[in-house]
Amino acid sequence: MSTDNKVPEIRSKGFSGEWAEEILGDVAEIKTGPFGSTLHAKAYVEDGHAIITTEHFKSGELPVDKKNIPQVSEDDYLRLKAYLLKVGDIVFSRVGSVDINALVTNKQEGWLFSGRVLRVRSGKIIDSEYLHHELSTSRVKKSVVSRAVGQTMPSINTEILKITPIHFPLDTTEQTTIGNYFQKIDALINQHQQKHDNLSNIKKAMLEKMFPKQGETIPEIRFKGFSGEWKNLTLGDLGSVAMNKRIFKHQTTISGEIPFFKIGTFGKQADAFISKNLFDEYKAKYPYPVAGDLLLSASGSIGRVVEYKGEEQYFQDSNIVWLKHDGKIDNAFLKVFYSMVKWSGLEGSTIQRLYNKNILDTEISTPERQEQTAIGNYFQKLDNLINQHQQQITKLNNIKQACLSKMFV
Repeated sequence: MSTDNKVPEIRSKGFSGEWAEEILGDVAEIKTGPFGSTLHAKAYVEDGHAIITTEHFKSGELPVDKKNIPQVSEDDYLRLKAYLLKVGDIVFSRVGSVDINALVTNKQEGWLFSGRVLRVRSGKIIDSEYLHHELSTSRVKKSVVSRAVGQTMPSINTEILKITPIHFPLDTTEQTTIGNYFQKIDALINQHQQKHDNLSNIKKAMLEKMFPKQGETIPEIRFKGFSGEWKNLTLGDLGSVAMNKRIFKHQTTISGEIPFFKIGTFGKQADAFISKNLFDEYKAKYPYPVAGDLLLSASGSIGRVVEYKGEEQYFQDSNIVWLKHDGKIDNAFLKVFYSMVKWSGLEGSTIQRLYNKNILDTEISTPERQEQTAIGNYFQKLDNLINQHQQQITKLNNIKQACLSKMFV
């Protein structure tokens, strides 16, 4: 952005000239929802007209149906018609995440908004889709947050929001072009999010159906060609818990040859290292995972699982453990089990701890090895698809944030 000229760094072809600067209250109508004296929660009904409040758009998106949304009766709806939402309206939270806004689409047209919400309705000189994204830029967000009141729970009102500075091209065609561009990005993000959520729901349902229920030995759904009862065992029947020898802080460096993972960097990027000599010495003397072993967090975020790929790296003693089972169970199947197991006997009030006995005493139901592999591979493919969509969501969100910073003044 050029601060002097008030033009964006990146601009669509064919547009030029400086952008206008106004305060939000001069280009849009801002209205607060009905306060408690006007509408009480006890007046909500099971099947009526939806009314949104702050928790419904913390992600910047509004729900697309009224399921799990507070609803009011026909009489209250008619009485509160001044608080109806129209397509193109923008809603802000009055309390909490005061810098988040969401755009009303035809999915929410005719819904009401609560007293914890501020409605922004753009005037003729500014496109609502454009305004929604202008209000989502880091510059505007910082401006709103900086003027919020309250230490524990930030809050804003119509007067605070009215004086928010905004920038926009006077040519409404340029506004529409920008708005349409971001609308397409949002549509792609939503598509990947829906596929991600659908696959996650499929995974959850199949976890319940492809493993025997408590007290049973045969699952509800099974791959063709497999039969017979599953065996009820404990993890201790399959192997023993292993861990690396403890590494002390004075043995690590901030850079070096072999990455050293503590519980906080487990599954992420190492922030400490040990020497190759120390690594070779400890690897020869003490337990060390083999490629395919599942490393398990035993402290703090209990049950976080990372598959060891065979790299030269070292892990923090008893906080990161694995089941040394010498091939008695398929690791892909074991990973699925880890994702659904509820560890019992955890100790510790502030930071919980999973001890070896907790792990070894954990019950597991297993089929024959070929069926284990088939189940493990099925969920591995599901996880890969879920991760692919999550990566696309992350990538598109990064593109969106970069464009928000360069396509607006």
